[in-house]
Amino acid sequence: MENNKKTPIVSKEVLVPFILVTSLFALWGFANAVTDPMVQAFKKVLELSNSEAAWVQMAFYGGYFCMALPAAMFMRKYSYKVGILIGLGLYAVGALLFYPAAVTEQFWFFCLGLYILTFGLAFLETAANPYALAMGAKETATQRLNLAQAFNPVGLIAGLFVAQQFVLKNLQSDDITDFSALDEASKVLIRTSDLLVIRNPYVILGLVLIGIFILFVVSKMPQSKDEGGMPSIGLTFSVLAKNKKYVLGVLSQILYVGAQIMCWTYIYQYAEGIGMDSVTAGYYQMAAFILFTVGRAVGTYMLRFLSPGKLLANFAILAMICVAGTIWIEGMVGLYCLVAISFFMSLMFPTIYGIALNDLTEEQSKVGSAGLIMAIVGGALMPKLQGMIIDAGGSGVADTTIMGVSEVNFSFILPLLCFVYIAWYGMNVFKNYENS
Repeated sequence: MENNKKTPIVSKEVLVPFILVTSLFALWGFANAVTDPMVQAFKKVLELSNSEAAWVQMAFYGGYFCMALPAAMFMRKYSYKVGILIGLGLYAVGALLFYPAAVTEQFWFFCLGLYILTFGLAFLETAANPYALAMGAKETATQRLNLAQAFNPVGLIAGLFVAQQFVLKNLQSDDITDFSALDEASKVLIRTSDLLVIRNPYVILGLVLIGIFILFVVSKMPQSKDEGGMPSIGLTFSVLAKNKKYVLGVLSQILYVGAQIMCWTYIYQYAEGIGMDSVTAGYYQMAAFILFTVGRAVGTYMLRFLSPGKLLANFAILAMICVAGTIWIEGMVGLYCLVAISFFMSLMFPTIYGIALNDLTEEQSKVGSAGLIMAIVGGALMPKLQGMIIDAGGSGVADTTIMGVSEVNFSFILPLLCFVYIAWYGMNVFKNYENS
C-alpha cells in the first residue's frame, strides 16, 4: 500500500471539477434522507399500513433500477457532463411535481414525483461514481471514491434536519394519537395542511437544482479517457458477466443498499415500539447519520493501511454484532445498537463499488457502473419485505412476538442476513484478489 501514500488522491489539475462532482454526492444524500421520514408521515396522514407506506421507498429506489442502464447507455455515446446535466434536470422535475401532487392529494402522484426524481439520481450516480474513480491514479481510485462519498452524509444530515424541523414538527396529524378516529371534515383539513408541509421542501429543492444545473452548464469538465472507439454493448456485458468479482459485487451492493434503507427507514417504527414520538426518533436518526459521516472519514483513512476487501469484511462483522443487539435487546439499548450500525455501514457502498469496478477499462466501468446503480433496487424491495414482517400481527409495530421479541425487532433479521453475505464477499475478495 506504499503507493497510496505517495500518489495524491486528487491532483491539482482536476481539483475544481472534482469538487463540483463531489457536490452531487451531497445532493442525492439529501434526497435519501428527506424521503425516509416521509414513509412515517404518509402512513399517518393518508392512513396507510406499514407495507403500503413502503411504496414510497419502492418508487424512490425503483426509479434507480429502471433508469441506471439507460443512463449508462447514454453516457457511452455522450460525456459524463451531459449525463450529469440530464440527471439534474430530471431531479428538479421530480421534486417540482410535489406541487401538483399536494394539490390533488393523491398518494400515487407523490410516488410518481419520487420515481421521476430518482431517474435523475440514477443519471447522477451512474455518472459521478465512475467519474470520481477516473479522476486520478488507479491505485488511489477506491480512496478517491470514498473521499467523494464522504460528502454524501453531509447531504443526509441536511435532509434529515429539513425533514425533522420543517416537516415532522409541523405535521398536525403527528400530534393526534388516533387520527383514524377523527370525523371526515377534520381529517380533510389536517390532510390538506400536512400534504402542503410535505410538499414545500421538495419544491424549494427543485428551484435550487435549477441553479446548480446552470453552474454545471458554464463549468469546464475534463473528458473521460476512452471516449471514442467503443466495443459493442453485448461484448461489454459478456465480459462483465464472466467477471466473478464484479457479479458478486453487484449482489453485495443490492444487499447493502437494502440493509442501509431498512436500518434508516424503520428506525422510526423501532422507536415507536418503545413509545417514542417521530420527532424524538428523528434525533436518533440524526445521530446515526453523524456516525455514518464519522465512519466514512475513518474508513477512508484506514484504506491507507488495510486492503478494501479486508476492511469491508471487518466492518460487516461489526455491523452484524450491532444488528444482533437491535433484535435481541429490547428498549433503549436496542435503539442504541440500531444507531451504531450506521458507523459500520459507512464505507460499504463506495468500497464495494471500487472493488467491483477495479481492473475494468473505462468503457466497461461505464456499463458496470449501471449494474451497481441498478443494485440500489435493494432499497425498494427489502424495506417492503420488512414492512410485511412488521405488519404480521396488525397495523401496529408490536402487535405480536416472533422468536421471543416484538415483530419490529425481529424484522431486523433481514439486514443481519445482508451483512453476513457482505462479510463473506469482503473476505473472498481479500483472499482471492488482494492477498494473492
